[in-house]
This record gives sequence, C-alpha cells and structure tokens, in this order.
Amino acid sequence: MTSNTLRTEPAQKELFGHPVGLYVLFFVEMWERFSYYGMRAILTLYLAAPIILGNPQSGFGWSNGETLSFYGTYTMLVYVMSIPGGWIADKYIGQKKAVMLGGLLLCIGHGILAVNAEWAFFTGLLFIVIGVGFLKPNISTMVGGLYKKGDDRRDQGFYVFYIGINLGAFFGALVVGAVAAKYGWHYGFGLAGIGMALGQIVYMFGLKYLGSVGDFLGKSDSPDKDILKKPLTSVEKDRMLVMFLSFLIIIVFWGAFEQAGGLMSLYTEQKTNRILSFSLPFIGNEIPAAVFQSINAFFIIVLGTAIGKFWHKWGRKGKESSSLFKMAIGVIIMAFGFLFMSKASTEVVMNGDDVVEKSAMIWLVLAYLFHTIGELCASPVALSFITKLAPLKYASFMMGAYFAATGLGNKVAGFVGHLSEGAGEFQVFTGIAIFCTLFGILILAILKPLKRLTHGAETDETN
Repeated sequence: MTSNTLRTEPAQKELFGHPVGLYVLFFVEMWERFSYYGMRAILTLYLAAPIILGNPQSGFGWSNGETLSFYGTYTMLVYVMSIPGGWIADKYIGQKKAVMLGGLLLCIGHGILAVNAEWAFFTGLLFIVIGVGFLKPNISTMVGGLYKKGDDRRDQGFYVFYIGINLGAFFGALVVGAVAAKYGWHYGFGLAGIGMALGQIVYMFGLKYLGSVGDFLGKSDSPDKDILKKPLTSVEKDRMLVMFLSFLIIIVFWGAFEQAGGLMSLYTEQKTNRILSFSLPFIGNEIPAAVFQSINAFFIIVLGTAIGKFWHKWGRKGKESSSLFKMAIGVIIMAFGFLFMSKASTEVVMNGDDVVEKSAMIWLVLAYLFHTIGELCASPVALSFITKLAPLKYASFMMGAYFAATGLGNKVAGFVGHLSEGAGEFQVFTGIAIFCTLFGILILAILKPLKRLTHGAETDETN
C-alpha cells in the first residue's frame, strides 16, 4: 500500500459492479440529506415569515438581510465543523465511529427543532452543526476507501453516492416543504428528524458490509499505524498544496451555487409567479417556494449517471478529463444559469416596496438546470479528487477541509445575497455570472502547472 491511499477491504462483495458497502453509505447519506435539505428548504422562509401569535406559520419576522446573513453563517459553521470532525476521526476514533456519533447528534438536533420554542430552534441548530461536522467528511472518505488505488470505478462510485445525496435532497425539499406549508414550520422540522432517524438505523444495520473500511488506523494492531507516524514526502506535500488550491474553486462555486438556499429562495417566495392553472394533490394551485429547491436534486437524479458516464468515456478517449478541468468547466456552466435569473429579474415590476408583476417560473427551472449540470461536473469529482490525493494520515482531515471550503462558500453566498438589497437582483445575478465565467477560464489557463502538482495521482502511476 502507498501512503497516499485509503485502506480498503480486500475481496469485497459487489452489487451492480460496486462494493455492497457503497449502497449502505448511499442510503445513510440519502436519509441524512433528506433531513438536512428538508430543514434547509424552510429555514430562510421560517426566519423571514412574519410573527403571528398562535399561528403555525408564524416565523421570526426577520428582514431579508438579517435572514441571509444568518443563513450564510449557519451553513458555513455546518461545513467548517468538518475540520475538527475529520481531525478527531483521523486522530482518535476512526471514520466509522465518527459517522455513528454524528448521526446520533443529528437525530437529537432535528428532534429538538420540532419543538415550537426559540430556545429549541437555536439549540437544535447547534446539535446539527456538530453532527454534520462528524458525519459529512467521514462518510465521504469511507466511500473512497471502498476502492483500491487506480480503480477507475471510484469516480463512478462517487456519482452513485451523489445520486443518493440528491434523492434525499429532492424528497426532503419536496415533502418537508409541502408539510411545512400546509401544517406549520415545526411539523416540517419534525419530519426532517424522522428522516435522520431512518438514516441512523440503516447505518447501524449496514456496518457489517463495510468490513474494516473506516476503522481507526492508529490502534496498536492496525497494519497502517506506522504510516501515520512518517513525515510527508515531497510528492505528498505537492498534493496537499494542489488540494488547498482547489479549495479556492470550491469556495467560488458554492459561493454562487448556494444562492439557491438564500437569495433565490427568497426571490422565489416574493417575486416569482407560482400560480398554476390547475391544482395539485395536497398543494393546490400555488406551489410552495420551498418545493422549488427540489428541482436541483431532481435534475441530479435524472442526469447524474449520464454525466458520470460521459466523463468516463471522454477520458477513455484520451481527452482532457482531470478533476481540476471538470471543476473549472462546472463553474462556467453554473455561471450561465445565473443569466436566466438576470432575465427573470427584468420581468419584475415594483411599485415602491410592493411587487406589481412577478417573473415566470421557467427562468428558475432553467437556472436550476444549468446549476445542476455545473454541480455534477464539479462536486462529486471534487470528493473523489480529495480521496485520491490525501495522504492516509490526513484523509478525513482533508475531506473536512474540503467541506470547510464549502462552508466558506456558503458564507460568501450569504454575503453576496445580502448585497442584493442595495445593489439590486439583476446586478447581483449578472455579476455572479460574469465573475464565475472569468474565474473558470483562469483555472483552465493554469491547468497544466496545477496538474503537475498531483504527480499522477489520478492515473495508475506509482511514485
């Protein structure tokens, strides 16, 4: 074994060409994301909803600026906690136990959110922040640990895993959003908690299919304990450097993409015409704003496997298919989606603070489509990229650093969304599109020197 790979379980049982353990982690992450994205779909709407005593739709009555600032800080903390969560796993307990602990904390946090009280809201969010910090980086690292060095199924495995994430996100936003709209915010929060409990049950019963993947490597009887004591080689240092540089791409990507849960969510609620000419079961003829956040996940479910296969075949033809190339292309494609939001903002007619005419739903759908294609080019590939380059003793820590970069992107998203109050939505959406396009082109321009720092980690080469 080389020091830049994760330990894998030999001769694992397979299903549909992948280790059975992949599908265990698939369903665990699916239910965890159901709870997280279900809660996220109604979070900003709940904070911005007016205070109506005795009404289940009563919120905190915050302004858009206050809501987006809090949203950015909260989602940043959720992912920044992945650094200590990954470090504790590497140093003390291993990934497998860290995921178990994170799941238990998430069950507690989502359960507390179901209580209709201000103390419960903030306490529940605190448990969720810590829980995601333990679960998120470590379960993703375990997916990489299912595959041996040079196994070209690893990227495809992450696409399968990513579909699980978005099945949860799709049904979470759809079902929790609809329940919250009909029965009240805290029924929605409670339903998200039920989803997390199901994920924890799947994990507990599925541990036997993971073998030694995710075990703590520092214990005295571990065959890899000596590797953890060795200093980094020059090759490993270069790989660490390029991973940290890639985090800049992640921050820019998520800083733009996460407008979906902030600015775009409020825009959908306040300035999008959501009235249908027919009625839907349980919903009626007006689509709840939170339901629109399921569109991204729906497109990922439909397009995820196809885009994964496209890149696989593209690479087999000898064409440029490095992770950094895909990530840059993903940023550019995602940027194009904001041009549809720019178009949508031109349709809105205001009379002072009142909205006289709203924009059509089609622009939101098209924006989410391009955002999804960009995400599929960048996000699952980035997860796989980290597991290929991270030195063994820093495997979970580097995955935590990746999610921390995602968290910083979320904070940037909140800051940029807050600017819309003064700058205007057309200027913000168009500015994001232009900046992200130029940034993606810059990464393509310096691709060769960045790839040299990987020292062939994405091929079958040994170093």
